[in-house]
Amino acid sequence: MQRSIILAACLILIVYALSASGKPVGASPYVKWKNGPSHDAGFFPIAVWLQNPNKARMYREAGFNTYVGLWKGPTEKQLAELKKAGMKVICHQNEVGLKHIDDPTIIGWMHGDEPDNAQPLAKGKGYGPPIPPKSIIDDYRNIRSADPTRPVLLNLGQGVAWDGWHGRGVRTNHPEDYPEYVKGCDIASFDIYPVAHPKPQVSGKLWYVATGVERLLTWTKGDKIVWNCIECTRIKSPTGKATPQQVRCEVWMSIIHGSMGLIYFVHEWEPRFNESALLSDPQMLSAVTAINRQIIRLAPVLNSPTVEDAVSVSSENEDVPVAVMTRRHEAATYLFAVGMRNGWTNATFTVHGLAGERNVEVLGEPSPSEVLGENRTILSKNGVFKDTFKPWDVHIYRIRRLRSGAIPSGAGG
Repeated sequence: MQRSIILAACLILIVYALSASGKPVGASPYVKWKNGPSHDAGFFPIAVWLQNPNKARMYREAGFNTYVGLWKGPTEKQLAELKKAGMKVICHQNEVGLKHIDDPTIIGWMHGDEPDNAQPLAKGKGYGPPIPPKSIIDDYRNIRSADPTRPVLLNLGQGVAWDGWHGRGVRTNHPEDYPEYVKGCDIASFDIYPVAHPKPQVSGKLWYVATGVERLLTWTKGDKIVWNCIECTRIKSPTGKATPQQVRCEVWMSIIHGSMGLIYFVHEWEPRFNESALLSDPQMLSAVTAINRQIIRLAPVLNSPTVEDAVSVSSENEDVPVAVMTRRHEAATYLFAVGMRNGWTNATFTVHGLAGERNVEVLGEPSPSEVLGENRTILSKNGVFKDTFKPWDVHIYRIRRLRSGAIPSGAGG
């Protein structure tokens, strides 16, 4: 234990020294692609799934920076509308797309959605097997051959997180397919929507979102960028709809467990079809806008390297574990923490190597959404502080560098 604490403290001091010297700590994960997403370390992808480009300005105002998918596109009109709105897009590599190979509006290419699910047969004759991983890998090579300057995104279905998903047909409960699927992409994503989910095995269990992110990271062996989808409407559920608090929890569960990009699913079929239901829901739109703006504000922190083993956390309520991620940026240490179950608990955090009394800021952002109103301070003593987590709570903590300029003995900064 003592050796691990010393190693963690040494690592944090190294990161501190780099920050203090003005050298960049961490880098954009997209630097390998000349025409891919922004190389700015302050960029974090916040995307919306399959929306009409004529709504791009409204999504920009809500903190979105990327479209994923274009209906029967890309077309010349769609790309022109997105460019006018200043919105980037990841789309299929069709003839029009290749004609715009030098257009910075396009920042990535994509496969068809959810190839791991059972595929519909012609003339409504039911469903056949999923698309084989080999076909995805072959398509990936073809896309890359036509344009190696942009990443290729593969969005998979809920089988990533839930082995019991019957929508995979003959490949239900075959998770061994996924390490093969992810060989056919540069960005691996997936979707599962626990609040709107119709099955009791998943319904209301938000942690399936984090489980899917973790599994993708394992299957990609850290060689691919991982994104995931987020629910914010009823989708097809007559009753189940995430609250702003649950959406925020899913977002930060995703990021804390390793997701580096978000794709909001904003369609709704109940009580009627609405392609852009988020824009028709003032309360949810306000909440999502506030969440997105907080992510944008913290993007340089999120793109900084994780400081492993610098912080430990224990929960008084064993039924409500608390997950934590640690980042360091500009001489401050950030802790991102989330309650992983629908219950209350008190959590004790230990920042290893932090001596004396220090103020721990609990970050928030004034917002009518009621989900970001924190802006308080907790006192830590020798690196230990406590906080309360309500159901699906998220807290973001910052510990600043000592004003004297002295380098602290550990993770304080």
